[in-house]
Amino acid sequence: MNVSMPQSHDGPPLLSPLKPEKDSKNAPIQAPRRKEQSLDFLIRSGLAGGVAGCTAKTLIAPLDRVKILFQTSSPQFQKYTGSWFGFGNAVRNIYHQDGFIGLFRGHSMTLVRVFPYAAIKFLAYEQYRAILISSKEHETVVRRLLSGSLAGVTSVFFTYPLELTRVRLAYETKKNYKTSITTIFRQIYQEPPPSRRSFSSNLQSANAAYNIARSAAATASDASAATYDALPQQVRSPLSGIANFYRGFFPTILGILPYAGCSFLAHDLMGDLLRSPDFEKYCVRPNTGVASDSKEPYSHSQRSKLTTPAQLFAGGVAGLVGQTASYPLEIIRRRMQVGGAVGDGRAFNVAETAKMIFRERGFRGFYIGLSIGFVKIVPMTATSFLVWERSKSWLGI
Repeated sequence: MNVSMPQSHDGPPLLSPLKPEKDSKNAPIQAPRRKEQSLDFLIRSGLAGGVAGCTAKTLIAPLDRVKILFQTSSPQFQKYTGSWFGFGNAVRNIYHQDGFIGLFRGHSMTLVRVFPYAAIKFLAYEQYRAILISSKEHETVVRRLLSGSLAGVTSVFFTYPLELTRVRLAYETKKNYKTSITTIFRQIYQEPPPSRRSFSSNLQSANAAYNIARSAAATASDASAATYDALPQQVRSPLSGIANFYRGFFPTILGILPYAGCSFLAHDLMGDLLRSPDFEKYCVRPNTGVASDSKEPYSHSQRSKLTTPAQLFAGGVAGLVGQTASYPLEIIRRRMQVGGAVGDGRAFNVAETAKMIFRERGFRGFYIGLSIGFVKIVPMTATSFLVWERSKSWLGI
C-alpha cells in the first residue's frame, strides 16, 4: 500500500530525479570530451571558426592590400615604404587609381580562402587540444604551443593554393590589366616550374648551371635563345603545374609554426591571467563556465567566458606575439609567392630569397610593413578570437 505513494505526482521529484540532480554539475565536465569528436560539434565548430575569420579579414582588408604591396616591393609602391605617411599615401594612390573598390582588390579570393582556413584552424585547434590536453595537469606551455602550431600547419596545407592566388590578385596594380581568378589560376599553372633546387638544398649547383646557361642563351643567336626559352615548357608536367600553387609553401610552414603556436599560446596565457582571482571580477562574465578544480577530464570550451573588452585585449596580445615571431618568414614567403609574376619568372628557394631581401634592404628588409602588420594584426586577431568565442556560445558548443 505504501508502494504506490512514490508513484504519485509528488513522489518522483523527491526520489529518482534527485540523484542525477546532484551529479549534474559534474556531468558536463565529461560530456564535451565525447562531444568534441561528434559530427555535430565538428560542423558547429568549423562554422564558428569560418565566420570569425571572414569577419576579421573584412575588417582589415585595405590594410592587407597595402601590406602585400609593401612586402613584395611592388615598383609602384616602393617609394612609400619607410616613411610615417607611407601607408596613407599608398591608400590615396590606390583610391585615385581604382576607387574605393581598389582597396579590396583580391578580397573575394580572400574570403574564399579564409573561411575554410579559419574553419580548419580553429576546428583543428579544438581537436589537437582534446588529444594533447585531456586534463588540467596537461595544460602546459609546450602542449598549448604544439596544439596551436599543428592547427596552423593543418589549415595552411589545405588552403595554400587559394592564398597564393589571393596574393597574386592583391599584387596586381596596373589599371588597364585586370585579371579574373580563373586567369590567375591558369597563369600560375602555366608558369615555368620551380627548379628542383627549390625543394632540395643538395642541388645548389643546379642554380649555377641555370645561370650560366641563361647567360649563354642571352648572347647566342635568336634561334638558340628561343630554343633555350622553350626548354622549361618542354620538360613541364601536370605535376609541376600543381607544384606552382605551392610556391613559397616551405617558408609558410616555417612561419605558421611560430605564428599559430605563439598566438594560440599567448591567447590561452592571457585568458588564464584575466581569469585569475586578481582580474576575474573585472574580466569574466558572471555565471559562465564550470568549476575548474575537478581532476576529471575537462573541455577547453568550458572555461568562464571573458567580457568583450577582456577578450579583445587577449586576442590583440596574441596577434602581436604571433606576428613578431613569424614576420621575417612571412616576408620571404610573400616574395616567393610573387616570384613568377615579376622579373624573368624564376622561382627562388628560401635561402636565395632571404639573400635577395638582405641585399636590397639589409636586415631592415625583413621587417618592412611590420608597423602596418601591427596596426592590422591587433584588430584582426582580437576580432577573430572574439567572434570565435561568441559564435561557439551562440551555436551551443
